[in-house]
Amino acid sequence: MALIEFVRNHQDLSTDHGYQFKFFCDKCGGGWVSEFQTSVTGMAGGLLRAAGGFFGGILGRAASSEYEIRRAIGGPAHDAAHKKAVEEAKVRFKKCSRCGKWVCPDTCWNAQKGLCEECAPDLREEAAAAQAQAAKDQIVEKARAVDQTGGLDVSQDLAVRCAQCNAQIQGGKFCPECGTPVSSKTSCRKCGTETKAGAKFCPECGEKLA
Repeated sequence: MALIEFVRNHQDLSTDHGYQFKFFCDKCGGGWVSEFQTSVTGMAGGLLRAAGGFFGGILGRAASSEYEIRRAIGGPAHDAAHKKAVEEAKVRFKKCSRCGKWVCPDTCWNAQKGLCEECAPDLREEAAAAQAQAAKDQIVEKARAVDQTGGLDVSQDLAVRCAQCNAQIQGGKFCPECGTPVSSKTSCRKCGTETKAGAKFCPECGEKLA
C-alpha cells in the first residue's frame, strides 16, 4: 500500500452526498478545497428515501438499506475520491525534501533554495523582520531612559484619603473636599493608636477609622 500524503494537514468534508477535502499549508495554514465529487451511493440512497416517502412499502424498506450499500462500496469510493483529491493538491503545494512538510508555493516556499522557508528562510525577509524588531527594542529602551512619570514621587503613599470625609488626596496640605489638614498619620478615636493616613481600620483595636 502506498504511503498516504497530506496526513497531518487535511480535513475531510465528505458527506453522504459526495466527497470533498480541504488541504492546508504546514507553515501558514492557508488552505485549498478540492472539487466536490458526487457519491453514487448517496444519490441512490436519496432516491430511495424519496421513493419510500411517496410509495412506502417495499421502497420504504429498501431506503433503510442505504447504510449497507454505503458500507459495501462507500469505503473504496471514498478512498478513490481522496486519492484523486490528493493528486490535485500535490500540484498546488510544494513538499520540502528536508522536513517533509507541504507548503504553499507563493508564501512559504523558497524557490531559490528549493526548500520551505522554515528550512531555508528568505534572508531579505529575515533581515527586514530583524530590523523592525531592533527598532522596536530601541524605542522601548529610549522610552525607559526618559522620565515618563512627570516627576511623580512614588515613595509617598499615592492613595492618601482624608481622615474626615474619606476623599482621595493627590497632594497638598489640605483636603480639597472639606479643607481638613492633611497629615501623614492619624489617631484612632477609640484607643489613640497612631495610624497612617488612609487606613480604614485601627491595627490595634480594629476600630473603623473612616
